[in-house]
Amino acid sequence: MGLLAVAAFVFWPRGGDEAPRRAPAARAPERDGKPRAERTPRPQLARPRCPGGVPDCASTSGRIVFVERVDSDGDGDLHVVVGDRRGVTLRGLTAIDVSKALRPRRDPRVGDEATAMGPVQTGSYGQSQIHALKFRTRRR
Repeated sequence: MGLLAVAAFVFWPRGGDEAPRRAPAARAPERDGKPRAERTPRPQLARPRCPGGVPDCASTSGRIVFVERVDSDGDGDLHVVVGDRRGVTLRGLTAIDVSKALRPRRDPRVGDEATAMGPVQTGSYGQSQIHALKFRTRRR
């Protein structure tokens, strides 16, 4: 009887050594029963061009890595740091000083996209930063 059990185990048909394949998961339907549409990636915000009359002008476009909503000097401006391969402040990073007049209604968050253009000036810590003449953000 033991030999019969071993033989049955050895010769019993089994699948190959591959892991079982799963069918792709179905997308959850919307409330009305229709499937959700696939999201297409949005293009990045375009880097603004510097006009000819702005001295020491630079532009940036990229993902926000730091936001300072409340400035220490209390003048109401917004400071944002953007990851940008053409970094103005440091390699790969550009600091942007956004005046109160250009500040968006909703403060941007880390991970949002931002573009800016303006003259490069020295910030309060001695860093090079863009003093924005144009500033635009988009939530990700």
